[in-house]
Amino acid sequence: MNYRHAFHAGNHADVLKHVALLVLCDALAVKPAPLFALDTHAGRGLYPLDGNSALRTGEAEGGIARLLAEAPKHPAIARYLGAVKACRAEHGSAAYPGSPWLLAHALRADDRIAACELQPEEAAQLEHNFARDPRMAVHQRDGYAAMKALLPPKIGATRYNRGLVLIDPPYEAQLEEFDTAIGALREGLGRWPQACYALWYPIKLRRSLQPFYRRAAALPAKSVLAVELLVRADDSPLRMNGSGLLLVNPPYQVDQTLGAVLPLLSKALGETPAASSQLQWLARTDA
Repeated sequence: MNYRHAFHAGNHADVLKHVALLVLCDALAVKPAPLFALDTHAGRGLYPLDGNSALRTGEAEGGIARLLAEAPKHPAIARYLGAVKACRAEHGSAAYPGSPWLLAHALRADDRIAACELQPEEAAQLEHNFARDPRMAVHQRDGYAAMKALLPPKIGATRYNRGLVLIDPPYEAQLEEFDTAIGALREGLGRWPQACYALWYPIKLRRSLQPFYRRAAALPAKSVLAVELLVRADDSPLRMNGSGLLLVNPPYQVDQTLGAVLPLLSKALGETPAASSQLQWLARTDA
């Protein structure tokens, strides 16, 4: 696997993913019971936006840099920007937090996090970045296999009934990855049905995702929500024009929060007049 997230850290896809991740964490943490979070494709957890990889692509300029320069007014966006600023206060003015850092930032002292990364160099840096956080367990292993091994979560004598699984694969296998991810979701739901699952996916041509939407709607879950942000028209199979998050069993009122945030992000991050956003229930039995 050749993917390195350092080239893409802080881009428009990260903004969507990380705004939503914090919304999910805050909604789950409303109840006092401890949570377990599994990050299946964690990367290194922390990225320098002034490093060679980020500067080579410049993708952060169309993502986090735009929001920091002129942020739309919404509590969820303020929450995200506050987390980025907290990360920079700790790690330097060009730092950008990956999903493991945001999970550690948002969750509580009695919550637990497992972060998986297959690439040895990335996994070693991930372990270094969180060596002092007793809540974080780093695993150098395949994230999909970890869902089978670690779910349902039990650490010592503690069983975790509630929590979150973030699945953020690189999609190097392109459309085949969607099939793998749906299979992993089905497997995870069979092991830990009450958890919330968040699957990130790229959007090039939306019409090519119709089989994915149908399979997602058929998952054995109470509800399935698709949250999407396009910075350009979805008219080219050669580039990522936007991205989405498939939220399985999202917490109460998360749809309302994200429904208000999406148009603001579309306006702030859109690169052409064709920029758009969409929130769609694919399945809902708890309405």
